[in-house]
Amino acid sequence: MQSNDARTLLQCAVPTAVAGAVAVVVASVLAGGKGGIGAAVGTAVGGGIMALGLFVLQRTAKSFPHLFQAMGLVLYVTQFLISAVVLAVFRDTSLFNTRAFAFALLAAVLVWTAAQTRAYLKAKIFYVDPESVDAKKSAPAGSVS
Repeated sequence: MQSNDARTLLQCAVPTAVAGAVAVVVASVLAGGKGGIGAAVGTAVGGGIMALGLFVLQRTAKSFPHLFQAMGLVLYVTQFLISAVVLAVFRDTSLFNTRAFAFALLAAVLVWTAAQTRAYLKAKIFYVDPESVDAKKSAPAGSVS
């Protein structure tokens, strides 16, 4: 993982974890212990889905840069479908409060998406590889050498 990838992951994971902690506290107050457990599981699932998506997107960008934009669209649809499947699977569970789980999952995904957008907007990533120091500089156009 390159340093800018790790920085993006950190800039997304920290706000999501903070939002998850707030969700756990709020759900614990409003729905008791099962609400707190549901919010914690929802945050973990939402953050995990988004982190996996970031990893897949970074690997695609390195391996197949021409597919980056299309893969991004496919990835976001896939993340949405995985979230919907997880919500459907845990719809009738008695392990935790399902409303707290659903709202925490939604909050984690929204916070991650906002943080990822901000991280990409703030990143100083070259879109052209700069010349190495050892590379011979070419003469300016029109000059005689």
